[in-house]
Amino acid sequence: MRSADAASAVHVRFRKVSKRYGSAVLAVRDLNLDVFRGEFLTLLGPSGSGKTTALMMLAGFEEASEGEILIDGQRIDKVPANRRGIGMVFQNYALFPHMTVAENLAFPLEVRKVPRPEIAHRVNTVLDMVRLAGVGSRRPDQLSGGQQQRIAVARALIFRPALVLMDEPLGALDKQLREQMQYEIKDIHARLGVTFIYVTHDQTEALTMSDRIAVFNAGSIQQLSDPAALYERPQTDFVASFIGENNRFSGTLGPSEVGVVSVLLNGGALCIRAIMPKAVTAAAGARVTVSVRPERIAVLSDGATMPNEIGATVRSVIFVGDHLRLVSDVPGIGPIVVKLPKGSGLPVLAPGVEVRLGWRTEDCLALDS
Repeated sequence: MRSADAASAVHVRFRKVSKRYGSAVLAVRDLNLDVFRGEFLTLLGPSGSGKTTALMMLAGFEEASEGEILIDGQRIDKVPANRRGIGMVFQNYALFPHMTVAENLAFPLEVRKVPRPEIAHRVNTVLDMVRLAGVGSRRPDQLSGGQQQRIAVARALIFRPALVLMDEPLGALDKQLREQMQYEIKDIHARLGVTFIYVTHDQTEALTMSDRIAVFNAGSIQQLSDPAALYERPQTDFVASFIGENNRFSGTLGPSEVGVVSVLLNGGALCIRAIMPKAVTAAAGARVTVSVRPERIAVLSDGATMPNEIGATVRSVIFVGDHLRLVSDVPGIGPIVVKLPKGSGLPVLAPGVEVRLGWRTEDCLALDS
């Protein structure tokens, strides 16, 4: 966790930055974003959302059509990429196949005219850091995909940049190795304390690794929050649908109390109590989307009550290791997915069984449709 002083130190700033391709495509729209020194910020979004374009403009591989990009208060959007002092890690590793690992790592230092004894020392240091001591004499094709990605990370760090950019660096790895590398990269960040800006379309990866996440869609940031707030309190329907699994129902906004609104579902046959984020602009009578996470829904036993209750018929029950995935049907609303922890003492659930589902008001959000 960053201190208040560290959090107030802006390392990178995008100020009204846009990127156009020709006259028809606006890839990034009026981007305003501050990145704090030493944080791990992830740019998350689907393909074509603008996240990679934003990173490439910062790296110097794309030129902003409008606006300013600053590092430590100095404009760099007109500075050549090789003079920005930024470490870069790509998805395809970008290692030189004809060079050994040690030669790949030494290359950024040789370009900077670092003395040979210092180069040798730094190569050994970064190999230790990424837990690959002893592979300096090998060539990239003699390493596994995970090892090559570690070398790519080491090469981005060897000249000791204050800012490291990573563009989908784990996309080519299998699931198990990808998860392992997530923790290793996060550990490296924690040990070095430099600023990392990371691009991915993988929501789990973003939630696992980041201090903050900027969710992109159609060239704009939809929400910028820490992982817990992003998951528990999405501000838009897009964010709610993109981050994790959600049950989403369309309804009409009814009367509201302090901090709580009512939403009428199925033509007013069912009233749901929900929280409406400040960013939501809907007024009474408007169409809204109700969002509730599957793990926040309970199957109610006899006599149990919750602020929101709904009758349903079990469609399927699937064993998923650490939980049961219950899919049920609700007339006039559709399917509802529930994640139930194992050993919760529930009666036998099977297709066709009638159940009552319930959830708390604070776990239910009303969002602009």
